[in-house]
Order: sequence, then structure tokens, then C-alpha cells
Amino acid sequence: MSENQQKYNVAIAGATGAVGGAMLDVLKRRDFPINELRLLASERSVGKKLSFNGKEIEVQLLTKDAFEGIDIALFSAGATRSLDFAPAAAAAGAIVIDNSSAYRMDPEIPLVVPEVNPHAIAQHSKRGIIANPNCSTIQMLVALKPILDKVGIKRLVISTYQAVSGTGAKAIEELDTQVKAYVAGNEMKASVYPHQIAFNCLPQIDSFLDNGYTKEEMKMVNETRKIFEDDSIGITATTVRVPVFYGHSESVNIETKSKITSGEVKELLASAPGVQLVDDPENGKYPLATDCAGKFETLVGRIREDESIANGINLWVVSDNILKGAALNAVQIAETYIKDYK
Repeated sequence: MSENQQKYNVAIAGATGAVGGAMLDVLKRRDFPINELRLLASERSVGKKLSFNGKEIEVQLLTKDAFEGIDIALFSAGATRSLDFAPAAAAAGAIVIDNSSAYRMDPEIPLVVPEVNPHAIAQHSKRGIIANPNCSTIQMLVALKPILDKVGIKRLVISTYQAVSGTGAKAIEELDTQVKAYVAGNEMKASVYPHQIAFNCLPQIDSFLDNGYTKEEMKMVNETRKIFEDDSIGITATTVRVPVFYGHSESVNIETKSKITSGEVKELLASAPGVQLVDDPENGKYPLATDCAGKFETLVGRIREDESIANGINLWVVSDNILKGAALNAVQIAETYIKDYK
């Protein structure tokens, strides 16, 4: 960072949560130009001190008056708090980047993955809020964007295998506790999830809707169409919670509008922003959840042509759901905003 680069006053709402902590880490790792950093959380966390760049910063109470003088407000405090406090932050002059589901499908609020649709950030002026997409949507669209631009996409069939960290700290603890109980020969108790998650796969993420899909599945459908600005793409999804701590994995079947070979897809993705190609199956190299933790890149491999249709491609996509799926994407939005749209 140059000495004369402008610096910004940044607030993190939900600073003591898993994503809030990751936002701190990402801001540090990417040398974000910060003047003042204000950490905000609920009453139970007020007074706690968090370390940032060698300084101890005390957590303050998240209130509607907490954003005076703030330029950029990163929200990861849940949809209810975003609905309560994000408009106040925007009214105080901050640009809000919200990680919850509160504003994603609002037609006046841009839903952004910087590698995919950075131009949408220009819409921030309508409400002062930019929405961060769902974690599973973000990583998939980073991988799909080069293919969309090259040959177009007609239909997507998606199956996800999502880590428990996507549910939060209590889910991480539940998986850990159940594994230890199994080893000790004790009963495995479930409270966060409706069933045992250890050594199991749960084909339910979020609640079921009238159409038989879950909210998570329909998020992938609706968010993809909004970000790609194309309601004609056919999309169906099955989202599954698996006993993995960090890292979402996805099987994505793509029907393209015109033919593209697996070799051409590999070439595209080898140079795509935000993507790391890991595709050498003969030597046991393909994306793994255990390899993506702490990485900014989305890992893509198992690239092969779908032999059942004329224009079909299969991908295996893996990413750190707390980083690219949340904290990193939010900070990248902030970086793009100050670079091109401020």
C-alpha cells in the first residue's frame, strides 16, 4: 500500500462470530487500507478485545448510532440484525456489504461476486447496500463464469456437500462432540441438526418449501439467475450437509448452449480469476475440502464431458465457505467499490 493511498473507516457488525473473525483476517492478509476499525457485536460480546495488526480493539455495542464516520460497514450479524441496522449504517453514509440473506433478492440491491458481476456494484447508490451471495452460490459462479462467457449456459444440475461450519460454531461443536461420543462408545446426541451429522449425510439445509425444495436449494437457483442476469437458465439443486468441518464441495453438471470440450474448459479455468485448477485424477489430484481451508481460491477439477447429452460438462468445485463463501467475497466487494465505484 502506498503512503498516500486513501484510507477508510471500516466497521464489522458481528465481529465476534466466525465470519466476523475471518473478515478481520482477510482485511489483514489483503492489506486493506484502514484508518479506523470499529468492531460491533451484541451485548454479550461488548468489552471483549480482538487483535488486529498488533493492536487490541475493544468490541462496541451494535446500535443504529454506531456508524457515524464509517465509510464501509461489513455485516455478518444475521438477517434480522441486518434488517434492523444496515439501513441506519447506510443513512449515516456508509456503504454496507451484507453477508446475510436479508437483501439478496431485493431488486434494488446488487448481489455481487467480484469475479463475476462487478458492474452490479454501480447500483449501490440506490440504497447504500450491497449483498453478499450465499456461500454455495459464490464458489460455483466463480467456476462457471468463464464457461458462461465462452459458450453460454442452458441448464445446471447441482449437488452440494456442505460443511457444518456453514451452520455456525454450535454445529462445529456438535460434529466434534458426536465423533468423540462414537469413539467412546457413547450415545450421539443431536440438537443443532434434526439428525446425527457424524458419519452421516443430511439432505436438508434450511427449511423445506411448498415445492419440496429447501430454502438453500432455491437460494442457489434464484441467486444464480440474478447474478448472471438470465432467468432463462434451467437450474435444479440438491443441497446436503456432510460431516466436514470446513469447505463446501459441489458436483455441477452444465448443459452449455454450444459445444465446449473438457480440454477447452481446463484452459479457461487455468487462467480464470479466483480459480485454482486441480485436475490430475490419474495421480490422485482433485479438489478436496481438506485442501481448501484457509485458501482464497476456489478449487476446480474432475472436469469431464457429459456423454449423455450433446453439450455437457461436469465439474467438481471446492472452496472455503467461511473465506470465499463469506468474508473474502465481502472484502473483495469493498476493494472493487473503492477502486472503481466510489
